[in-house]
Amino acid sequence: MNFLSRLMPREGRFFTFFERHADLILEAATVLAQLLRDYGNRAGREAGIARIGELEHAADRVTRETVGLLHQTFVTPLDRDDIHRLISHMDDVLDLIQDTAEALSLYDIELLTNESCELAELLRECCVRIQGAVRLLRRAGNGPETLRLCNEIDALESQADRVMRAGISKLFREEQDVRQLIKLETVYQLLEAATDQCEDVANIIEGVVLENG
Repeated sequence: MNFLSRLMPREGRFFTFFERHADLILEAATVLAQLLRDYGNRAGREAGIARIGELEHAADRVTRETVGLLHQTFVTPLDRDDIHRLISHMDDVLDLIQDTAEALSLYDIELLTNESCELAELLRECCVRIQGAVRLLRRAGNGPETLRLCNEIDALESQADRVMRAGISKLFREEQDVRQLIKLETVYQLLEAATDQCEDVANIIEGVVLENG
């Protein structure tokens, strides 16, 4: 970056967009976890699925605004590629949350397992930490705390992977209905994929912190 660029103000709205998107991710993950816990409540289930769809559309708008601002901004507070990668991977998290919610309706799943609820709660815990890490990006000097949250996301993702593998193994041992087995396996895989995306977000944030620390 040349001398003139260093003197120019850096667009701070990117952090606002990151924070807004992280809030939407956490709300969607919280709705999904609650939906799975109270799955027998059909009206609540349908309302939850609809709400997650609304949150996903709102997140898409934030993503478009972020990319649009990126095209208009000369001097950015973070590397341009990091900005694009971060908002894109955050959007992928919410896309997978919506995919999970839609699968419940599309496959007409009537019964869920404890493993489904456990995976959804682990996903919600990842999203809590994404929200915290994103909020720390705006202010300098928060590197150690941000990295701690990223490490916690990594640990939660590993735990989700173990829960998914154990859950699928249990399905193949105990579930007699092949259709139910396939449906539940899909739900497990979508939830675990969402935690994988959370880990990708954490890795991007970790790289930003180390690059700018």
